[in-house]
Amino acid sequence: MRVIAGTARSMPLRTVKGMDVRPTTDRTKETLFNILQFRIPDCRFLDLYAGSGSIGIEALSRGAAYAAFVEKDRKIQNLILENLTFTKLADRAELIKGDVLTVLPLLAAKEPFDIIFLDPPFRKGLEKDTLFLLSDLHLLKESGVIVVEAAPETDFSWLELLPYNMTKKKVYGQSMHLFLSEKRGS
Repeated sequence: MRVIAGTARSMPLRTVKGMDVRPTTDRTKETLFNILQFRIPDCRFLDLYAGSGSIGIEALSRGAAYAAFVEKDRKIQNLILENLTFTKLADRAELIKGDVLTVLPLLAAKEPFDIIFLDPPFRKGLEKDTLFLLSDLHLLKESGVIVVEAAPETDFSWLELLPYNMTKKKVYGQSMHLFLSEKRGS
């Protein structure tokens, strides 16, 4: 796994082997950032269920002004810090230690985010819990986007209950990305 583009281009990132971490492949990451490319420069980026931190690190490498990483596993937290230090991107990053659903209310006091990326463990229903909480906390800027990485068979029929429109859906085989924006007037 490596950084695809930007100031840390081609730098390898460490990941934890044998754990419940499912790193986003380079090909999927490249497609994701091709879609987001015009939103990245100077944005505030939130990487939920951050894993190795590769998505937030990619955003920083491509010019994001700030990225917050939320991760509860202590070994993986250390790995994120190592990757941020190695890529020399730690000065624009913040690691927030804890469970996403517990930490999100604490972020409500901060400036909202331009891009929120969430990649929870598949098939546990965390997408629904996280998106409902995000909608209550108003952590997304009005013109912002939420990207959800999930298993392709994940049921999102409940999405109509939230103040978000699905603007794009991209399936990659064993995973997919949903792109959400706030409904106007919500």
